[in-house]
Order: sequence, then structure tokens, then C-alpha cells
Amino acid sequence: MNILGEKFKDVLSSVLPIVLIIILLNFTITPLGDDLLKRFIVGSILIIIGLTIFLFGVDISIHPLGVELGKLLTNTGRIKLIAVLGFILGFFISAAEPDLHILAQEVSEVSGGVMNKFLIVGVVSIGIGALLSFGMVRIIKSYGMKGTFMALYVLIGILAIFSTNDYIAIAFDASGATTGSMSTPFILALAAGVSFFKGSDKNNEEDSFGLVGMCSAGAIIVVLILGIVTGNKELSGSNVSQMANITGVLNSIKFHFLDVNRDIFISIAPLIAIFIYKRKDFGTDEEYKRKIAIGFFYTYIGLVMFMLGVDIGFIEAGKKVGYEMAKFSQFFTVIVGFLIGLVVILAEPAVYSLTRQVEDITAGSIRRKIILITLSLGIGIAVSLSMLRIIIPPIKLWHYLLPGYALSLIMMRYTDNLFVGIAFDSGGVASGPMTATFVLGFATGVAEAVPGANVLTDGFGIIATVAMMAVFSLIILGMIFNSKTGGVNNG
Repeated sequence: MNILGEKFKDVLSSVLPIVLIIILLNFTITPLGDDLLKRFIVGSILIIIGLTIFLFGVDISIHPLGVELGKLLTNTGRIKLIAVLGFILGFFISAAEPDLHILAQEVSEVSGGVMNKFLIVGVVSIGIGALLSFGMVRIIKSYGMKGTFMALYVLIGILAIFSTNDYIAIAFDASGATTGSMSTPFILALAAGVSFFKGSDKNNEEDSFGLVGMCSAGAIIVVLILGIVTGNKELSGSNVSQMANITGVLNSIKFHFLDVNRDIFISIAPLIAIFIYKRKDFGTDEEYKRKIAIGFFYTYIGLVMFMLGVDIGFIEAGKKVGYEMAKFSQFFTVIVGFLIGLVVILAEPAVYSLTRQVEDITAGSIRRKIILITLSLGIGIAVSLSMLRIIIPPIKLWHYLLPGYALSLIMMRYTDNLFVGIAFDSGGVASGPMTATFVLGFATGVAEAVPGANVLTDGFGIIATVAMMAVFSLIILGMIFNSKTGGVNNG
């Protein structure tokens, strides 16, 4: 109960600022209407309670399962087997990720079905599986982290040259959405387990990070390739809501309840199956195994409540606020975008998993509060820049991504490997369900209201900008950290 109480206080302090901003806007310049306001408030309560329970469940189920599997895989000592199993794990954990399904559904709706939801999910999952497989082999073989990220993003840059703005936006958005509330804790724990196998290796601490970032790069690569293979057809669409005719809190819960439960069950079922299949290899401590099993129950209940809260209120509220704000004042849209970005990162479930693991593995030398502040400022700037891109048509997504990632790759030469891994991992965790729903909804709402803006081309891409600024901000933090502590590992 003490642990739950602590998590509740953390979650409340994180989600409450978003709620207060939206309620303030509702009573001033962007009224939501009574029905949507009620759904937003009930959704907020569900998010707070659900996120608290979910984080508690992750601590006692997903995290230990990932660590144990990492140890078991590397103990086989067979690189080919590790690579194959890594691909399978990556594919299924990505295919089951709720955030990816949210993004794929939004893209499918806005593009009028031209981009099929299941095509997006399948292609992205292949990319995640391939890079998870490669990333595990990289840790075991001790390939250089900086050189790996440099090669991956040079490849991405080359592929982007032959792609269109539509596919670039979807590719980078998918990279953030696929490393969400389910996959990120598992991948982080898997990396920690694989790194543990190396024992006293000096790179053990560093190799615990970076795997999430590599998986994100895999999603970008395969979607860009998809765009090239399909001929890079220009896409367009409008901001159509599934819930246009749904009113009332209970009706909206009923509308989403079965779909949310199905998606969450599909997300957790593969991990439960793996646990049941391999539990005999997790030692003889039956209490430890029972704790993991109970943790899955908490994870399921918490994530269902969280996603219901997001679906019944946050997506629609984001679209409504974005649309009304752009109609009221484009200048204020940029300011409010900064404020939303500043606080929304604090409510991302995966951020807690990353910052906790950073603090644990570094024995508290890198405080989670410092990372949260850095990410918060970076994401605030990212959302503001995205608003400017929608409002000012000549600004294109690549105008942000190209210099942002280029500078990050240059600056990482002056940053420790540990911070490089944390930075690229943060690009994935910063763009979870809150970004994929509320912030994306806010952006598409603004794009719908701005004359000449394209909802698909201009509204999408905000997740990509958020992910880029998260990487950029943490690389800068790493440079500051190194300047104060001295010594840079350029391996």
C-alpha cells in the first residue's frame, strides 16, 4: 500500500497540470461543451487510477520478466538462436503495442483507408523485430553504440531523400508510438538482462540503454521502405472522429470497453504465455514467481483503465482544444502548445520505466528529476515548433528532423555512451499514449482549423518532432554532465 501510495502521488502530480490547463481553457477561450468536459474529467480520473495500478504491476511483472528472459537468452551462448528469438519477441511485443494501434487507426481514418491499419502494424513490427534482434547481438558482441546509431540514421537520411513528406511523418511517428507503455518496460528490462550476462564488463551499465532507440530506428526504416516500394503516393485526409455521434460518459465507456480490453489482452497475452512456458527456468523461489503472476493482473487492470480514460476524453478534448485554439488565435496556439508539451511528458507511463531504470543502474548518480525536467522543456519546444509548422506552410517536417538529428549525431561524440543510449531511448518513451492521443489530437485539430493545412501531412509528424527533441535535449544534458564530471567515452 505504501508503494501504491507513492506512485499515486507521483501520477497525480504529473497528470493534474494537464487537467488544470484544459479546464482553464474550457472556461476561457476554448469551451469543450458539457458532455466532452464531463468525459474529459472522468477520463482524467481513470487515467490517474489506471496509471498508478499499471506502474505498480510493471514493477513486479514486466520488468522482472524482461530481465529473466535477457539472462536466459544470453546464457544459451548461441548468437543465431538469440537473433531469431529476439526478432520473434520484438515482432509480437510491437504488434501488441496499444500505442501503435492508436496511431495506425488515426492514420487509416485520416487517409480514408489508403494506409491500412494492419499493414502499418505489420510492417512496423517487422522493423522492431529486426532491430531488437540486432540490438541484442550488438550488446553481446560489444559493437560500438555511437557507430551503430550513426549508421542507422545515415541510412534513414538516405531513405528519406526518396520518400515523401507523408511517409516521413508516418515513419517517424510510428517510431515513437511503437515504443509505448507495454513494449518500453519490456525492452528496457530485456536490455538490462542481456547486459547482466556480461558480468564485470565495463560497458555493462551503458549497454542497459540504447535498445529502445534502435527499435525506434527500425520502425522508421521499414515505413520509409514501404513508401518507396508503393511508389510514394501523396496522401491526404480530414480529421474524422469515430465518436462523432457518441455522447454521455457511460455511452463512451461502452463504445470503447470491448475494444480496449481486447487490445490490452492481446498486448499482455504473449508475455503471460512466455512466463508460463519459461517459469520453471526462473529459479526455485515460488513466491517470486507468484508475485510476477499477480503483477500481470495489476498491469492488465491498470492499462485498461488508463486507455479507457484516454479514449473517452483525451483524444476528443485534444482535437477540440486544438481546433478552437487555432480559430481563436494562432499565436496563442504556439504558446499553449508549449505548455501542453511541458506537462504531457510527465504523464507518459514509459517515462517512469526509463527514468527509474536510469536512476537504479547509475546508483542515483543521474537523478530522474533532472531527466524529467530536461525532457519536459524539450517536449514543450517540440510541440511549439510543430504548431509553427502547421501555421506556416513553407516549414516542412524535414526542416526540423534533418538538423535536429544531424546535430545530435555530431554532439554525441562529446557525450558518454551511457547518455547516448538514454537519449535515443528517450525519443521512444517520450512519445507514448498521451502524445499519441492528446497531443496528436491537438495537432490534427489545429491543422483542421488552419486554412491550407493538410491534416495528414501537417497534423501528423508531431510525434516525430517530440521524439527528435527528446534525443536532442538528452544529448545536451549528457554534454553538460560530462563537462562537470570530466571524461568522455568515445567508444
